[in-house]
Amino acid sequence: MYKTFLATIAATALATGTVASASPAVRKEPLDAATLSAIKSQFGRLMELANKHDFKALHGMFWQSPSTLLVAKSAIPSEGNWAGFWGNEAIDQKLHDIGSSGPVVLEPDYSKLRVVGLTRDVAESYVPMNITVSYAGQDGTARPFLMIINWLRVGKDWKVASEIILPVPPVPAAKG
Repeated sequence: MYKTFLATIAATALATGTVASASPAVRKEPLDAATLSAIKSQFGRLMELANKHDFKALHGMFWQSPSTLLVAKSAIPSEGNWAGFWGNEAIDQKLHDIGSSGPVVLEPDYSKLRVVGLTRDVAESYVPMNITVSYAGQDGTARPFLMIINWLRVGKDWKVASEIILPVPPVPAAKG
């Protein structure tokens, strides 16, 4: 039985390797290292502008489309605790409301920033961060969040097509 199990695993590994080598396009990254580095720089610029509360410059970082999305804390109970804000006018208003509520500090863990190309014109970034904010009932204590951004190539620039900010829930207390 054990030999049959090992033979099955070996056959699966060989078959998987054969399929993977037969389709090199699946493994090829759509964006080169220089492009991924440029997107990381754009992310750094986004964080700098957010921490300065430079709303006009932040507006320019986003894709100008009614399909642009920001997921963030809501101050309106009917929207739920967290909500999606679609289009540049709604995003500009949300960023202004958050930034005008008091100190807001975003501290990304750049050592964990990851940017990957999805296509030649779309990339995604992920980073854990601490955010200090006093908006919509938050108490101004730094708390852990995850930020996931979809980037879209617009001409020669990379713009934020969606920015999803998710609070990291506290670790549940150990039972017993």
